[in-house]
Amino acid sequence: MQQPQDISQRIGTAAMAYRLRWKRRRLLARALRKRRQLSEVRNRTDQIKPDAILCFATVRNERVRLPWFLDHHRKLGVDHFLFVDNASDDGTAEYLLQQPDTSLWRTPHSYRLSRFGVDWLTWLQIRYGHGHWCLTLDADEVFIYPFHDTRPLRALTEWLDMKEITSFGALMLDMYPKGPLDAHPYEAGTDPFEILSWFDGGNHMIQKQKKLENLWIQGGPRARVFFAENPRRAPTMGKVPLVKWDRRYAYVSSTHSLLPRHLNHVYDDQGGEKTSGILLHTKFLHMIAEKSAEEKLRGEHFANSSLYADYYDSLTRNPDLWCECSTRLISWRQLEAMGLMSRGTWL
Repeated sequence: MQQPQDISQRIGTAAMAYRLRWKRRRLLARALRKRRQLSEVRNRTDQIKPDAILCFATVRNERVRLPWFLDHHRKLGVDHFLFVDNASDDGTAEYLLQQPDTSLWRTPHSYRLSRFGVDWLTWLQIRYGHGHWCLTLDADEVFIYPFHDTRPLRALTEWLDMKEITSFGALMLDMYPKGPLDAHPYEAGTDPFEILSWFDGGNHMIQKQKKLENLWIQGGPRARVFFAENPRRAPTMGKVPLVKWDRRYAYVSSTHSLLPRHLNHVYDDQGGEKTSGILLHTKFLHMIAEKSAEEKLRGEHFANSSLYADYYDSLTRNPDLWCECSTRLISWRQLEAMGLMSRGTWL
C-alpha cells in the first residue's frame, strides 16, 4: 500500500510538470506574438544545410566586438549566424550586412520587454533552428570547450548525438585586465584575451534550483567587487548555450535555463562529471564605462534596474578588478584542472 507521503509527492510532481508544460506553451506563444516586432533586413537562411550548426544572438552597438566574435566561432565550426539588431547606431547592422554567412533582423522595441531578447530569438529558433545544433550567445561571450583548439565543434556535436545528449552546459567566466578597465583600449578584430587575461577561479557558489532543476552559479569578480555585501544578488553564471533544438523548446531566463527542464541536466549529480564548456566573458573591455552609463539610463538590462544603480555607477568609475587571488588565463586545460570545465567522458 502506498504511503500518504508518496501519494502527495507524486501529485506534487505531476502538478509541477503540468504548470511547467503550460509555462513553456506561454513562452512559445509570446515568441509568436513578438515576431511582429522583427523586420527582416537580410535573410540568407536558404544557405542553411540540414546538418548546419547555427548561432543566434541579439546585439546592440557591438561593432567593436563582432569581428573577433565571428572569426572565433567560424573557426570552431558555426555555419550560419542569425542576429537580431536592437536599434544599433554604431555601424553594427551595416557590418553584419557585409557578412556572407549571416542573416539579420532589426527591431526598435524594448529589449527588457522581450525577455531580454529571448522572445525574438525563440521565434527565429522555431522558424530556422529545428533539428539543428544551436549556439545561443551574447556578443560578449566566447564559447570554448575541451579540445576546442584541436577538435571542431562538429566533433563535439556528433559525440553528443551519439550519446543521445541534447544540451551542453557552460560556466560564464568573467575576464578582466590588470589595472583600471579603461587603461588598455581594445582594437576591433584583435584577441580580447590579450587584455582580459585574468579571472577569479575559486569563489563560485553553486546551488540546484528545485523548480527548473538548473544550476544557479554565482561568483567571479562581480560578486567579489560589486556585490560583496550581498553576493546572492550577483549575476548568475551558469548557462546552457548549446542545444540540439526542437521547435517545442524555450529558454526561460536568458540561456540560464530551458523548458522542458530535462535540458537543464547538464551536470552529474551522482558524483561524476559531465562534459562542459566555458563562456569567456568579454564584458570588461575599455568601453564598459560608456556602455554602463548608457544602460543605466535605458534601464533595459535588468528586470528591476533600480536595484543595480550602484553597480552601473561603480563600472563608470573604471575600477581595477584585479586582486592578489586573480589567475592568469593559460589554456582550457588549466580551466579543466581547476574544475571550471570538464571533458567528462569525451576523450
